[in-house]
Amino acid sequence: MSSMQFDLPTAATISGTDATGMPLLARSPLAYARSAPAFARAMASAQQLGSGDLQVPNSVAASLSGSLAPAATQSWDADVKPGQTLSGIVRDQMASKGVTISHGEALRLSQIVAKANNIQNANMIHPGQRINLDSLNLNLAQAQATQSALAGAGAYANAGAAVQGKTSALAATAQVQLLTRADRGNYPVLDKTLERAVEKGFIPAQDKQAVMNKIVQLSQQHRFSPDDFARLTLMESDGMNPKASNNRCHGIIQFCDGPDRGAASAGFGSNPKAILSHSVLQQLDLVDKYFDDTGLKNFGPAGLDDLYLTVLTPAARNETRPNVALNIPGQQAAYLHVNRDTRAPITRNSILAGLYQNANERLAVDVTAQRNSVQSARMSAYAEQAVVTTVR
Repeated sequence: MSSMQFDLPTAATISGTDATGMPLLARSPLAYARSAPAFARAMASAQQLGSGDLQVPNSVAASLSGSLAPAATQSWDADVKPGQTLSGIVRDQMASKGVTISHGEALRLSQIVAKANNIQNANMIHPGQRINLDSLNLNLAQAQATQSALAGAGAYANAGAAVQGKTSALAATAQVQLLTRADRGNYPVLDKTLERAVEKGFIPAQDKQAVMNKIVQLSQQHRFSPDDFARLTLMESDGMNPKASNNRCHGIIQFCDGPDRGAASAGFGSNPKAILSHSVLQQLDLVDKYFDDTGLKNFGPAGLDDLYLTVLTPAARNETRPNVALNIPGQQAAYLHVNRDTRAPITRNSILAGLYQNANERLAVDVTAQRNSVQSARMSAYAEQAVVTTVR
């Protein structure tokens, strides 16, 4: 059997069955990354063990195509050399497959590798030890698919830039045409959020496509999902309200007052409330500056939890365990706390649960089916447990 390890012991979320009786599994929210057919086949045939791991029958694993690289029939191993760390090995091995990951992501993945290799302490490895990295196959496949899709998106962007060299009217038309894939079909949460923002008067109707295009551009540059950005703004500003303010934080992602805070990072340290006079399109330029200043792209492809922590408390991104209390001072929105109890801590999983639930309620539609499979599995387990399993 080929083992696939998730952050929490759980089975994949199944929303029903298809015409052949096969289970329907949650699909990815990354509009620019589609799951490989082999991945869907693997998930459909996966069986849950008592430990919570999912295993794919050998007969299925052997037939999978190269889209779940490296090949299921070839073990992915690395021998520890003097001076190496497990996270360093993970980064080097992923790089050898053409995928660059951040230090934080390497630390998170090293925990998965350690568990798969029965290593009690990920910081305790020794020269000559052989490490099996097959548990990274799914992460590698998803990252490669994302990179491939981003390369295609870049081609669209370059084509758009070439068209803009003609007339502004033709350029605007071409830009909309080139980004038609950024419409309802691929980014349903973002599209519904923007429709709602237009209805509420946050965005002029004629600016909707330009706002969507800008968000897609930022998502490619800083490596996050456009739908996740919509979920972030639904929590922070009721979904793209440029005048949202609590007297300390302002705008669509709530740029906060104070030195080394969001407003200062965006260039408004001396007069944070001036942000409120800017339109959504103008504030997206400030978002670009803030994400660049906080190094979001180094955490990419960033999940919803890393994206939100970048806005809330960037330093908290260093804690990568999903059910461990994060060092976030003060009381936040009840949605973000475990079980919506403001006396309880905030964890990565409670952030995910809160942002998805908040988006569902504000948009009056269940958009959870757009999650990627690994995140869906984490959320399914969290919903069942509804408790903090580890708080340190």
